[in-house]
Amino acid sequence: MLCTALGIVLGVVVALYALFELHYFLRMCLCVLSARFLKKRMHILDTSSVVGLCLTNDIDTLLYHMNNARYLREIDFARVDFYERTSLYRTIRSKGGSVVQGATTIRYRRFIRPFTRFTITSRIVYWDNQSIFMEHRFVGGTDGFIHCIALCRQRVMQCSVDDVMAALLKSGIGLQTAVVGPKKPPVTSSTEYLDRAENGASGVAGEPASLSKPDLPPEVAKWLEWNEISSACLRGEC
Repeated sequence: MLCTALGIVLGVVVALYALFELHYFLRMCLCVLSARFLKKRMHILDTSSVVGLCLTNDIDTLLYHMNNARYLREIDFARVDFYERTSLYRTIRSKGGSVVQGATTIRYRRFIRPFTRFTITSRIVYWDNQSIFMEHRFVGGTDGFIHCIALCRQRVMQCSVDDVMAALLKSGIGLQTAVVGPKKPPVTSSTEYLDRAENGASGVAGEPASLSKPDLPPEVAKWLEWNEISSACLRGEC
């Protein structure tokens, strides 16, 4: 009887792995539970961090670095962590909306070797009335080198992004504040804004954390321009 039960359980597990990528769904559930119940809440302009490890099921056929497609999967887990800890997804749903991945651009700078630890940092760099733009960085666990950087456009449907962000900006949950000191000049470029954001919501010691919408980064502006050109070309082929 015990052997029969074990055989049935084993058969079910094998069938699930054959039909679905079971470990992906299990890890996603663990990410949601961890972010919701174990980790600290964050303000929407804070930067989240999740730690990853390149294992043998992450490497490509050359066997000495992470497969390019795995980076995007790891971003999925980092994004879920950000969504849960900032209440971004719950706020979108509370307003009757939904969110999907609209576009992604990714740049690889250096291999991530097998059994190497890395950290994925995630933050919002801009939003308009329809989309939220997030940046994800793969940072080396020992040297701090940025191995990969990705920009993702989260398309929000059935509700206004401005309304969602206004509600989250007012919440003040987890917002990091800095020690009072000399005031710094306003942010004038995306590079300056992102560098300062790495050190907290304000990013600069002595400057109060800003609750205002960031300026459109030039790389995002160029990327949006490329997307518009691509869409126009595709519409012309239909």
